[in-house]
Amino acid sequence: MHDAVIIGAGHNGLVAAAYLARAGLRVLVLERRSMVGGAAITEEIVPGFKFSRLSYVNSLFRPQIIQDLRLKDYGLKMLPRNPSSFTPFPDGQFLFLGPEMDANVREIKKFSTRDAEKFPRYEAMLERLVEVIEPTLDQMPVDPLSFHPGNLLKMIRLGWRARGLGIDLYRLLSMLSGPATTLLDEWFESEHLKATLATDAVIGAMASPSSPGTAYVLFHHVMGETDGARGVWAYVRGGMGALSESLAASARASGVEIRTECPIAEVLLDNGKAVGVLTGDGEEIRAGVVLSNADPKISFLKLLDRKSLPAEFVQKVEAIDFSSATFKLNLALRELPNFEALPGSQPGPQHQGTIHISPTMDWIESAYDDARQGIPSRNPVLECTIPSVLDDSLAPDSQHVMSMFVQYAPYKLKEGTWDEKKEAFADRCIDLMEDYAPGFRASVIARDAISPLDMEREFSLTGGNIFHGAMTPNQLYFQRPLGGWARYRTPVNGYYLCGAGAHPGGGVIGACGRNAATAVLKDRAW
Repeated sequence: MHDAVIIGAGHNGLVAAAYLARAGLRVLVLERRSMVGGAAITEEIVPGFKFSRLSYVNSLFRPQIIQDLRLKDYGLKMLPRNPSSFTPFPDGQFLFLGPEMDANVREIKKFSTRDAEKFPRYEAMLERLVEVIEPTLDQMPVDPLSFHPGNLLKMIRLGWRARGLGIDLYRLLSMLSGPATTLLDEWFESEHLKATLATDAVIGAMASPSSPGTAYVLFHHVMGETDGARGVWAYVRGGMGALSESLAASARASGVEIRTECPIAEVLLDNGKAVGVLTGDGEEIRAGVVLSNADPKISFLKLLDRKSLPAEFVQKVEAIDFSSATFKLNLALRELPNFEALPGSQPGPQHQGTIHISPTMDWIESAYDDARQGIPSRNPVLECTIPSVLDDSLAPDSQHVMSMFVQYAPYKLKEGTWDEKKEAFADRCIDLMEDYAPGFRASVIARDAISPLDMEREFSLTGGNIFHGAMTPNQLYFQRPLGGWARYRTPVNGYYLCGAGAHPGGGVIGACGRNAATAVLKDRAW
């Protein structure tokens, strides 16, 4: 008998386990795959080359969790990137952006003096909005229909912080529901700058910058920090799996038991209460509470008998939007790309951060239009990283690993299957990089292509959605995963949601797991 069983050893499940164990609970984590981490893993697919197979950079992971669980003592080390990004353009120009504002202003001035003057004010505006929104990541969402004194006090505090924004409150409201295009057009005139910034608004989303709600996705990606530096994205030394391994080590040190290669067939119920799980090999494991790190569709429609849930709740779960258009391509490289815009095959600033291949806003919109019709983008948007430039543990000497995060690759295809189209789409991505860095194709030693269908089959991501459900305004905060069920509890007593399908959503953030653990401990206190 365990106090808590957690389904899935993704990073949120491990965070929940560690916090529950620190509170004195006997915790068991069960993972279907042979390793912990979920989408935050490192795998040596090619001998000598270690890939962060899905998630690939970190900033959103909550600093308080790093501190509370002493993750640095268990091997976690961040490698900040400066510059943060490099965008080459077909005309031979390029744009660097990073944590140093003076350098950003100089770079942007190459394209627009007006934009260079406005960029510091734009960043300051985002920072003011972050001060209002970011605290909500670490708290249970308010319930707008509850008159509980604690809930009302939380709503008052949130409203007071928002009121302190003054006129920026209107910008915040616009960002929560509006398109990224409107925001970027309001501030900037340079196509080069807007196309670079717009990628953060659509990453992981089946949406274009002109789609409502994408301004928030952009905002979601500017929150966070690395070692106290606001807005700085970093590689994790050893790949993203090293973050998960540090979480597992911390959890084990607190007494958590973790079993891998242990799929779950169903959640066991007794008189409508979750009392444990049935494993794939028929073992019954009893527990006081069950937490699911799987996405809402798996958690409610596969692990439970639908008859155990209210019919209206089932209908709402079935209607959750899992639209996805993400493709991941991991490459083992003989040498670094030699960009025409900034030549050099030795490690340089152009290789350290995210390499954006998305030259114009129309390019992004056109790529999305293809996906909307069920066609893999003929000219996809590439976000490429080469973490081995800063982390020599990932590849042999003088060789490298590259991560390509690609959009748009619609889960639902108009014709054919992803098993048929995957390699051709990977070829197109490599050819596109070849256009900017001649000789790139010849540098590729091996590749690991992951389609949306692969993400669903191998990583249990419904529809290939990396966020456990679209990050659209109707599926955020007190409506994540559903209105009335946003506080980690479910209609089944003793059954909790602790994954990215709960608030605050996707990304390697950890807050979903910690907030769910808080809900469990609060309920046990009663």
